[in-house]
Amino acid sequence: MAAKAATDEKEAKPLRHGYTTGSCATATTKAALIALITQEEQSQATIRLPIGEDVTFQMESCEFSLERATVGTIKDGGDDPDATHGALILSTVEWSDEPGIILDGGLGVGRVTKPGLPVPIGEAAINPVPRKMIRETAQAVLDEYGTQRGIKIVISVPAGEEIAKKTLNGRLGILGGISILGTRGIVVPFSTSAYKASVAQAVNVAKEAGCDHIVLSTGGKSESYGVATYPELSEEAFVEMGDFVGFSLKQCKNQKMRKVTLVGMMGKFSKVAQGVMMVHSKSAPVDFGFLAQMAADAGASQERIDEILGANTASQVGDMMVDTPAFFEIMCENCCRAALKEVGGGIEVETIIITMKGSLLGRVTINDTGDESNWNRG
Repeated sequence: MAAKAATDEKEAKPLRHGYTTGSCATATTKAALIALITQEEQSQATIRLPIGEDVTFQMESCEFSLERATVGTIKDGGDDPDATHGALILSTVEWSDEPGIILDGGLGVGRVTKPGLPVPIGEAAINPVPRKMIRETAQAVLDEYGTQRGIKIVISVPAGEEIAKKTLNGRLGILGGISILGTRGIVVPFSTSAYKASVAQAVNVAKEAGCDHIVLSTGGKSESYGVATYPELSEEAFVEMGDFVGFSLKQCKNQKMRKVTLVGMMGKFSKVAQGVMMVHSKSAPVDFGFLAQMAADAGASQERIDEILGANTASQVGDMMVDTPAFFEIMCENCCRAALKEVGGGIEVETIIITMKGSLLGRVTINDTGDESNWNRG
């Protein structure tokens, strides 16, 4: 299996990295400041990324007067881009009567309203690394041109409020737009960096809100089931982990959560049951042999086992086994044990598996010693 994966990786065409909103904001700030100082149109800007690479960004627009300049670039998310791919990122730089550099967010950049984020409540959702990049790049330009005047920088994303609806920002308490993110300056394909950062922040916000039980879901439908199952939990307790099961579990363990509930469907959880903790379809295919073995352990007939081996999807297998509750009990138990192994125990884990239509297939809870479990089906 490992050898085949290595071969596939070698044969696969390398995926193209993109650039973070933080990198785009830094590049447009540099171009805007130079345009303001020189009173000349800027068509590009070269910046140094946190990973040590110099990258040149092409500017989409450049407007300036004696008092201010606004420059924009289009964010390139690379292959398999995130929600901000194609967004216009603007920076407006204007002279200020106050000394130094003032940095703020404008239209389409969210405001922080809850504790637990790396930005204080009330400030624009521009994360620490982009803040540092923008400030240091602006200061370098001021030094290069020998300018002592103070400046105010405002980062805007015209479509930011609409884009934010596709992100976790609302749950995190970031209102009015997107966050300006990035720790390395580049976007890794599958948007792993941005999504993981959102999950980590969501778990931290939940901790700050007093939660000790987190419900991790793979998507909107499974999250809705989790909300219905635990109506007493606060909004912050519900986190969409997407495909990043292992990472999300570790974040919960690091934040000393008492209990984690995993809610999802057959496809992804059939992988978790095997110990696969990154369940993107491109990362791990469904193992029908493993599903067949669980069916055998649940007492399925040889005919049914053969049908499973010839199935096309995990959901199809779920339909085949819907009248065999033990199958889903076994799968849920396997998910719980795999989760506990991933985090090294010390936490209570519950797994809930549902159908595409939102019906319960199986539910098991196991504590960190593995000697206590409860199973329900409905």
